[in-house]
Amino acid sequence: MTGKVKLFTLLGDYPNTLALKRGEIRSDLVDLEFSEVKVASTAFKPLVRDAKFDLGELAIVTYLQAKAYGKPYILLPAPVVARGQHHTLAYNRERGRLTPADLAGKRVGVRAFSVTTGVWVRGILQEQLGVDIDKIHWVTFEDPHVAEYRDPPTVERAPPSKNLVQMLIDGELDAGIVGDTFPDPRLEMLIPDCEAAEAAWAGQHGAPINHMLVIRTETSRSRPDIVRDVFRMFKESRDVAARNGDKNSAQIQFGIEPNRAALETIIDMAARQKLVPRKWRVEELFDDVTRGLA
Repeated sequence: MTGKVKLFTLLGDYPNTLALKRGEIRSDLVDLEFSEVKVASTAFKPLVRDAKFDLGELAIVTYLQAKAYGKPYILLPAPVVARGQHHTLAYNRERGRLTPADLAGKRVGVRAFSVTTGVWVRGILQEQLGVDIDKIHWVTFEDPHVAEYRDPPTVERAPPSKNLVQMLIDGELDAGIVGDTFPDPRLEMLIPDCEAAEAAWAGQHGAPINHMLVIRTETSRSRPDIVRDVFRMFKESRDVAARNGDKNSAQIQFGIEPNRAALETIIDMAARQKLVPRKWRVEELFDDVTRGLA
């Protein structure tokens, strides 16, 4: 097949994607038709359950589970979102001081047990801070993105009427993985010295990756030229943001080798937390086309 094609694309608005979404980065091979979804993570379910998109960003743990269940997508070594994770874990300081060492036996909320930020935070608690994560009582609010996966029987689902933040305020949860920003002034970061802890973690394991690009496996098989050009376009969009002074964009690196440590770490965490059936080698996440992108 030859000629220009259109790819229905799931992509959020980030500094590193804005040049692409504004049409400043062009291709002779492909047009990207962007979904009107405002928050990309809200469309991860239709991506992996219904194969709705031709190209898109996807949480890395969701991709690992999608791979385990034979979903028709392959990974590109192109991070879309990569950031520290320590600061996402919160507690209500009005109910008394809480530290990582206090979490055994406590109730900790997370949007879904398989959500990538939750996997990173549990792994960080276990490896860096010495917390026995199996002694924490995990409370979730949503189904996994990949429908075939089932949460461990020890994980509790909150009633549909409940909200994670409100449960923290009301004392029904001791802590919760809230995200980048805390919506209530009573919430405080549970992990002390987050910036130093995140820097130490990144120095050893690389910056945690949240979302990476995936493309239909059939597109990679039939049109490797399109895959290579999509990769180029995303790199150029990142470069525009980096030149404009966005520090996070400047730290995002493309290709397997710059991301190997972070990928090895998240694969290991996902396997140890029984989210995937086995540990893959990093190279197994890619095909012959995407493995060669750099």
